[in-house]
Amino acid sequence: MKQSATTEIRPGNAQQPIGSGFDAFSTAQDAIRGIDLTGKTIIVTGGYAGIGLETARTFAEAGAHVIVPARDLAKATRNVAGIPNTTVESLDLMDPASIDSFTQKFLQTGRPLDILVNNAGIMWVPLQRDARGYESQLSTNHLGHFQLAARLWPALKQAGAARVISVSSFGHHIAPFDFADPNFEHREYQTLAGYGQSKTANNLFAVELDRRGKAFGVRAFSLHPGSVNGTDLGRVAPMELFQQMGTHDASGNIYPEVARKLKTIPQGAATTVWCATNPQLAGLGGVYCENTDVAEIDNDDIEHRYDEPLTLRGVKPYSIDPENARRLWTLSEQMTGITFEIN
Repeated sequence: MKQSATTEIRPGNAQQPIGSGFDAFSTAQDAIRGIDLTGKTIIVTGGYAGIGLETARTFAEAGAHVIVPARDLAKATRNVAGIPNTTVESLDLMDPASIDSFTQKFLQTGRPLDILVNNAGIMWVPLQRDARGYESQLSTNHLGHFQLAARLWPALKQAGAARVISVSSFGHHIAPFDFADPNFEHREYQTLAGYGQSKTANNLFAVELDRRGKAFGVRAFSLHPGSVNGTDLGRVAPMELFQQMGTHDASGNIYPEVARKLKTIPQGAATTVWCATNPQLAGLGGVYCENTDVAEIDNDDIEHRYDEPLTLRGVKPYSIDPENARRLWTLSEQMTGITFEIN
């Protein structure tokens, strides 16, 4: 791995591949093999569609009790039907009152929370704001999950060895976090920039949560699931964006040669499942993972091509920078009005 003056790489830096034995083509079933989750309680936001549904199913079939918070209860109930040990609850990540209601109900059960998977997200949407005026991708992808984790902290701490997983994206390469104008109040709205900074926020949140939480046995990870075929995440994105990236033709159809290189949904869920459950990560935390391993740092020395999905790898230094992570934590407390005390 090349080093750069812009990157703080110290001896023993955890942000480097560990030789997990898995790869980009490993599936969620590969990652869970040999792991028994009986007696564990897991929350998977967005666990009723795409890789979230595959993640929830994998955990449930390994014996865990899985809670799937959902904004669309009817769709969620329909999609998880037949999956054992799984319940659906109401949650809207853009609505602080909804988050508080969901978390209060969970805390009243008195159960520890072994794994929290912040999987739900939106991507490449037109400019929308929540009731507080916050840009929707930041609100949903980061701030909602920040509040969720803060409210669930007592249950995470109670578990004694919990993990918090933030499903980020290679999209964090698109933009660093704009601390001066996170809600596009003084700059032209660009949906890609909004998405990129929200994914950078996912990475930074994992860094700081891990730093603060590890004394209580709570470790945090962020990850890129890969370029996955068959999800509806980009359903509202303008086709022009995909065409500009060279993945779709003039008629809006994905090039067959590109489609063949995309991950399946079981492959897309593998890194989440690995981060959440695999003992290979014991003693580690605050790292960004991809292809079922810890990612390498990208100091602008990796060539990326959107029509070659396997080249979309590496983590940008600004998205795992400890100072940026502390700064975002403080800003997130200010924006949500929540003091996320870890003690």
